[in-house]
Amino acid sequence: MSVTNASLPPGYRGRLAPTPSGYLHLGHVRTFWVAAQRCRENDGVLILRNEDLDRERCKEQFAEAAMEDLRWLGCHWQEGPDIDGPAGPYNQSERMDFYLSIWRALHERGAIYPSPHSRRDVRRALSAPHEEDKEPLFPLELRPPERTGCDETEPGSMNWRFRVPDGKTISFTDGRAGLVELEAGKDFGDFLVWRKDGYPSYEMAVTADDHGMGITEVVRGEDLLTSTARQLLIYQQLGWIPPAFYHCPLVRDSRGAPLSKRYQSSRTGPLREIGCPPEQLFAKWEGDSGLELIEQD
Repeated sequence: MSVTNASLPPGYRGRLAPTPSGYLHLGHVRTFWVAAQRCRENDGVLILRNEDLDRERCKEQFAEAAMEDLRWLGCHWQEGPDIDGPAGPYNQSERMDFYLSIWRALHERGAIYPSPHSRRDVRRALSAPHEEDKEPLFPLELRPPERTGCDETEPGSMNWRFRVPDGKTISFTDGRAGLVELEAGKDFGDFLVWRKDGYPSYEMAVTADDHGMGITEVVRGEDLLTSTARQLLIYQQLGWIPPAFYHCPLVRDSRGAPLSKRYQSSRTGPLREIGCPPEQLFAKWEGDSGLELIEQD
């Protein structure tokens, strides 16, 4: 099976991909500003994709607020949920048939397997503690043999994982971070591609969409460097040419912690309300300098 984007026009295609599970904070805004800048510099087409697969947390009000924030920032997209275009639909929740086709392609290649184990099962099988904010490596003893004989034609209500090639080094040259090398089975293990709630994982959905929408460069935060290695394995398995990657440094708060939606860290709405001009942000964001949080009165 082959999924192509041959019908899309050539040239630079960048993307903004907010998740409407909360209001944008300054970290998101800076990354989206960089993405829009790089697209303009390359005389490209900018796509807005609404990554709304988390049906419990994603809300329409957050999607609308994100578009308002991005317009305030001066980001202008040529394709998106409010404009449409040749690569739509641009809401991930409307792309389930496409994701199922990718699941089937990975299943046909024997690249994925059903995994009934919960996060608790995974943690119990570990022999050493891991940092709480990182997904633990999937234990090899919970991985089934190469061929399980399963003949499912649909993912069903079960987790599915991608079987990583243990010991293989995944390397790529990032547009900002330079050479990145990560070892499968050591830096990351078998990862989810389909969740038991009936939706694709982040890794699978964004890989499928970046390919299907013809994205030529992915601009996002440097906390997703390991995700890039995982996604490159999906690209390789499906015979797709991956895009270029550019991972931005994270904006941190006064304690040095990355901003988070979880704590509503410095969302952009109040900056608009108190009249903070976008130019004030741009002046601090030129290059990689000025990454500290702008304190609000």
